[in-house]
Amino acid sequence: MTLLQTGSLFTAALVAAIATVVSILSGLAICDALRHSAAPQTAREVVNWWPLLIYGPWMVASLSILRSALHQRRALHSWSIVLLFSTLATLLCVAQAPRTIAAGAASALPAVAALACFQQLVRQITLTRPPRQATPRHRNPSTSVPAQLKQTTPTTGRSSDRATPDQYTADNRAVRRPSHSHSQRFG
Repeated sequence: MTLLQTGSLFTAALVAAIATVVSILSGLAICDALRHSAAPQTAREVVNWWPLLIYGPWMVASLSILRSALHQRRALHSWSIVLLFSTLATLLCVAQAPRTIAAGAASALPAVAALACFQQLVRQITLTRPPRQATPRHRNPSTSVPAQLKQTTPTTGRSSDRATPDQYTADNRAVRRPSHSHSQRFG
C-alpha cells in the first residue's frame, strides 16, 4: 500500500470512530427529551423504550446505507428513513426545549450532528473504494448515437456530436426503406 492509500484508510477509520462517538452521544443527549415527550400519553414501562422507536429505524436504515455504500449501490429509500427519523428526533427535542433560540439550537444539535457525521462516514466509504465498473450499469451500447450521425457544420468545419430529431428520422428512413433507385435497378 502506498502512503496515500494508508492515509486515506486511516482517515476513513478516524471518521468512522468519530461518527460512532457522536451518534452515541447524540442518542444519550436526546434520550431524556424523547422520554419526556412520550410520558403524558404512554405507559411508564414503554416510556423507557421510547427513544428506541426513533433511533431503531434510524440505525437499521443507517446500516442499510453502509451496506449499500460498500457494494456501491444507491440507498435512496434508506436515506429517506434516516432523514425522516432525524427530523422527528429534532422536532420532538425542540418541542421539549425552553422557548429560546439558544435552547432550541442546543436541542436540535445532537440529531443534526449525528446525521452530518453519518453522511460524512458514508462519503468516506464511497471514496476509499474504487468504482467497480468503468461504464454505467444500465447503458445499452446499441442505443448510442452512430458515428454517421456526426456531421460537419458548414460554418466551423468541426464535427458535431449532437443530432437533431430530424437527423434521426432521416437516418431511420434511410436504413429502413430501400431507396427508389436501388429498387428500380433490381425490379
